[in-house]
Amino acid sequence: MSPPTLFWFRRDLRVDDHPALRAAVVAAARDDGSVLPVFVLDPRLGSTSGANRLAFLYGALRSLRDDGVPLVIRLGDPVREISSLASETGAVAVHATADFGPYGRQRDAAVASALRAGGGHLVLTGSPYVIDPGTVRKGDGTPFKVFTPFKRVWEDEARHGAPGLRIDPHRVSWWRDVVSEEIPPTPDRASDRLPPATEAAAHQRLARFVETNLDAYDELRNNPGADATSRLSADLKYGLLHPRQILPSLRHAGPGPDVFRSELCWREFYADVLWHRPETARHALVTAMEDMRVDEGSLADERFDAWCLGRTGFPFIDAGMRQLTAEGWMHNRVRMAVASFLVKDLHLDWRRGAAWFMHHLVDGDLASNQHGWQWTAGTGTDASPYFRVFNPITQGKKFDPDGAYVRRYVPELASLADKVIHEPWLATSSTPSSLFDDGGAPTAASYPAPIVDHAAERVESLARYAAVRGR
Repeated sequence: MSPPTLFWFRRDLRVDDHPALRAAVVAAARDDGSVLPVFVLDPRLGSTSGANRLAFLYGALRSLRDDGVPLVIRLGDPVREISSLASETGAVAVHATADFGPYGRQRDAAVASALRAGGGHLVLTGSPYVIDPGTVRKGDGTPFKVFTPFKRVWEDEARHGAPGLRIDPHRVSWWRDVVSEEIPPTPDRASDRLPPATEAAAHQRLARFVETNLDAYDELRNNPGADATSRLSADLKYGLLHPRQILPSLRHAGPGPDVFRSELCWREFYADVLWHRPETARHALVTAMEDMRVDEGSLADERFDAWCLGRTGFPFIDAGMRQLTAEGWMHNRVRMAVASFLVKDLHLDWRRGAAWFMHHLVDGDLASNQHGWQWTAGTGTDASPYFRVFNPITQGKKFDPDGAYVRRYVPELASLADKVIHEPWLATSSTPSSLFDDGGAPTAASYPAPIVDHAAERVESLARYAAVRGR
């Protein structure tokens, strides 16, 4: 019997439109052999993933098995586990989808080196992106630093892409003679509101979004109470769906498809920025901003805790933070508002907020998360960050005018009338009953007063930015 061709699943947990898996199947068939599918539970990645992301990952792994892929699970350092599995089975070739993150690139180089030492090789095909990070460049060969010109080139190149062929797992010759670890159970602390982690469910989410919300996406995407976004971010994170599979749905004219295409491009832009500047996963892209003064000490810690718990006294901010802990997800408009509040109202280091997000988000993606935070914090790719300080009250009034979002996640304010739901301190026992939807007594007594004065903190924030801006 010929030795197997190893296929190493990572952020590509699907069988449809899978160039790397197809390359492995073709290579195995050419040698009259079989494919051995493996997933390595890397403790280093597991330690940085919260319960929600792990729960989604484990669900996706179970779904692969249910779909007919006899997935082998190994636990440990991928360099050791992949090279050991290749040695154990006599496999020469290991196929995988390319990984463009800082850790993934280092890990893959180490795996390739270990395989070469044993006479094998690592074959990387495709990526989690429409266009590989590092590919889109200016005419002089340098990387783009601003989104809009990057988008122009990206859209022109992305227009030529098309979904690939589906692999029928029931017709693949799989290698089954290997002992596997068990897929871990769902973590106890995971949210019970996570979406189903299956390839079929991802396609259903896409179809539902295209049918119901795509054409009005440009108008509705900023209203967190409308539930009008795609909710595909976790599917893209783990490759249950590839962005190349989404693009055909966006080819008809209209502002909705145009704006959604831009959102896909933002994901690829941030991956490109991180590819060129891997240190920006932990440090400011604009290096001068490393010197900006941030608050530390017991009061700063108390305010950070209030932010984490959704107890800042600003309903729009608190609704977002409570949605995060309840669902492992937060609406993008609210992500920007809560990030601005942490950095520009509380004057805390953006990395503290980014780490909290990465721990709780089911869709936690290093490039998108870190550079989304940097965009809001004014340390990243935004061309004019100094003048944007989100007002936590007016953000709520503008994007949640009827208070539907706040009422959903801050139920102690549910009885307040629309005109005061974003300023609950205006609804006191001496105010008219018209400020309460039920005409009765206040139910917001347990809700905290604002922990800061936004107007004063805005002035302070701009002063701190000005102090480092010209360096």
